[in-house]
Amino acid sequence: MDVTRRTFARLAAGAAAFALAPAMPAFAATETVEEAIMAFTGGATPAEGGIDLTTPEIAENGNTVPVEVSADGAAAIMLLAAGNPNPGVATFKFGKLAPNRSASTRIRLAQTQEVIAVAKMEDGSFAMVKNTVKVTIGGCGG
Repeated sequence: MDVTRRTFARLAAGAAAFALAPAMPAFAATETVEEAIMAFTGGATPAEGGIDLTTPEIAENGNTVPVEVSADGAAAIMLLAAGNPNPGVATFKFGKLAPNRSASTRIRLAQTQEVIAVAKMEDGSFAMVKNTVKVTIGGCGG
């Protein structure tokens, strides 16, 4: 077989795609908020409250919305944005020696929606809290 530059380039591109395929995210159907909560809790119903979720009431820029979450005795905290195409934002896991069970980040919100935090406590129980964030478009309301 005579290998030309074009054939070699095709083979190299195919090999690179094959090697990178496991690192690429799967294009599966996105979970709904309810499905994500059920997967996180294992089907248990979370109690209301028990978590401190700090979000702005009005976010002028939906691209960088600051969020802080904390829960004493939490082993993990999951953040969800109910109105986003992919509602799962982040899951924070805490070890037994963590000095505090809190995290802060900036998230992107597509529209006015609820931000939901679900905490798995060390005793196996679950807690949940929701905050509504109004996202304005160009400062004119939305």
